[in-house]
Amino acid sequence: MTARRACIVGWAHTKFGKSEDPDTEALMARVSGSALEHAGVDAEAVDGIYVGVMNNGFSKQDFQASMVALGNERLAHTPATRLENACATGSAALYTAMDFIESGRGRVALVVGAEKMTGVTTTQAGDILLGASYHKEEADIDGGFAGMFGQLTQSYFQRYGDRSEELARIAAKNHKNGLANPYAHMRKDFDFNFCNTPSEKNPLVAGPLRRTDCSLISDGAAALVLADEETARELERAITFRARRHVNDILALSRRGDAIAFEGAHLAWRHALADAGMTINDLSLVETHDCFTTAELIEYEAMGLAERGQAYRVVREGTCERDGRLPVNLSGGLKSKGHPIGATGVSMHVMAAMQLTAEAPEGMQLPGATVAGVFNMGGTAVANYCSIMERLK
Repeated sequence: MTARRACIVGWAHTKFGKSEDPDTEALMARVSGSALEHAGVDAEAVDGIYVGVMNNGFSKQDFQASMVALGNERLAHTPATRLENACATGSAALYTAMDFIESGRGRVALVVGAEKMTGVTTTQAGDILLGASYHKEEADIDGGFAGMFGQLTQSYFQRYGDRSEELARIAAKNHKNGLANPYAHMRKDFDFNFCNTPSEKNPLVAGPLRRTDCSLISDGAAALVLADEETARELERAITFRARRHVNDILALSRRGDAIAFEGAHLAWRHALADAGMTINDLSLVETHDCFTTAELIEYEAMGLAERGQAYRVVREGTCERDGRLPVNLSGGLKSKGHPIGATGVSMHVMAAMQLTAEAPEGMQLPGATVAGVFNMGGTAVANYCSIMERLK
């Protein structure tokens, strides 16, 4: 079983933002070959391709799994499958590729995540993203997903106190981190005062959420090459998974016992850390899903850094700053790096792998990083994926 453990052996990543690439076909072509080259693996050695694209109306062209071979015809006869799990689409593709290798069905897999979001209007994008909500009850919320998180934020504030200042500090932290990430969409150092003060350039968007509390509509792609452990040991690098867990929660917020508890996220973290034989304090860094700053705040509680309602202490103490006890989102997170839906989960694992192999860009690299946590969620903490990663070689 050990020999079949799946390892990350290479990757590639486009810059996130408004891309000149017209579609996911072009975006995926840019990363697929580069990832194989980085891994030192020939296209003919790939046994399976796993593609993460949400789409749902961003493009009339679907059947996205077939798009990869259009960019590299040597992959024309390689089995290819498309996965979708809302904002966790990329992690769904990754975990399925790992299952493929660890079942013994293949030795090498290519995982590609992509999304072209800027080809539609902002209003259309918001409507498309609401496909990841429970439409029967939530489709008419003003402001789309921002509106949903605005309501969650307001509920959190009503129960635990106004934490607008802490949300602004999270936004400022992630924008500062993103300055060092050449792949990031928004490389601007928005300071705390700017993030904390509603203004013409930083208006209130939904409830207490300001524009700086919301992630960006982005285009982009990322790719990972996986190999079984025996194959990986013959290659230049190998990142293994000490543990990985996927836990779901009920889609309809009205049917959850406590919508702001992020219980699925909490369980994913708890089980992954238990499987790894670790505590949260054993990690060197975390890449977490800050689609809104409220999400990162509540995720501090879900991952065990604070009791419920106490995440503000984590922010005030600087625990998750670059020089803190557990740096979070050194990449800039979704807030600065961007959030092309299908690419996000793959991107987060690429960012963590870079840190563990000391291949992160200058200024972004955390010296001596040995163990990384990744948390990616689909919808409002519905599909929750938690990975604990370490370097094998």
